[in-house]
Amino acid sequence: MEEGTISSDVTEVLILAIPETAGSALYGLVDVLEASGTVWQTLVRAGGQRRRFRVRIVSPDGQLFTCGNRIPVNPDCAVSEDPVAPVVILPELWLGPDETLSGRYPEVIEWVRRRHAAGSAIYSVCSGAILLAETGLLDGCPATSHWAYEDLFRQRFPSVRFDPAPNLVWAGADGRIVTAGGTTSWHDLALHIIARHAGPAEALRIAKVYLLKWHDEGELPFAALVRPLPHGDGLVRKIEALLAERFQDQDALAQAVQAAGVPERTLKRRFKSATGIPLIDYLQNLRIEHGKHLLESTALSVEEISAEAGYSDVSFFRRLFKRLVGVTPLHYRRMFSSVAGEPGDFG
Repeated sequence: MEEGTISSDVTEVLILAIPETAGSALYGLVDVLEASGTVWQTLVRAGGQRRRFRVRIVSPDGQLFTCGNRIPVNPDCAVSEDPVAPVVILPELWLGPDETLSGRYPEVIEWVRRRHAAGSAIYSVCSGAILLAETGLLDGCPATSHWAYEDLFRQRFPSVRFDPAPNLVWAGADGRIVTAGGTTSWHDLALHIIARHAGPAEALRIAKVYLLKWHDEGELPFAALVRPLPHGDGLVRKIEALLAERFQDQDALAQAVQAAGVPERTLKRRFKSATGIPLIDYLQNLRIEHGKHLLESTALSVEEISAEAGYSDVSFFRRLFKRLVGVTPLHYRRMFSSVAGEPGDFG
């Protein structure tokens, strides 16, 4: 029997909760995992209910507290008790894009390391990957989190191979460390855990009961391509402002070089040093972000949007859009135009 299990077919799960934890992910995971093996069977009157997971909430001291947005948490155990389970989950945290956990919760970080060393599978949701990265277990490994934390990972955890595009990323071949991307990626993670520990059929049943959607398009369609990064280079700030106004011009890059008053190579070096991305990528991000807005809010054709974004070659626009956003322009329109109050498909 695996460490921490209570029977041959019930898997023990420990979900970590700290004051920064997002209650929606915490209790969503508790509810969905605890319902596995029983809720579908009850709803369809099939009989044969069999509990598949026993979920406990673990916190630093085991005392009642409130997490993000004043949601109460009544833990089942404390990290100081060194609880064990084959599955450990680090849910989403309420952290700003420049905020780290450096120096906080050393006992929690050490406990996660011990659980991994003892053979537990470690899963993180969204910004929970920041806590996981603090343990060092992601060093040299691929990982994901919410796209807003890409700059934080690049600066704070440079050895982590961060990729904001996929929904789930396996840190190693054994699958014992898995990071999940955006805020509601706990849906995808829950289905993965259920499929892995209770079987794919049960994961499908749970998806049907809770209307959980597998986000196979990944995070890129939801990511903001242009995110201001604080820096102290006045020249680069000037160029950022110019491009924000002139990005649609065919000669926007030449205008930027001329306005900078320094050699093009110098401008490109300083721009990447200050912002973390090449100058041409920044211009392309501005143009594609504008294209996304037009797809969300207008009935313009893709050809018209390509021209509005600064590209006379619509084929190039389509390829660049797919590379940066992860889906085609028309797919993106179907995903988001209805949210913005427009018809869902403009042909």
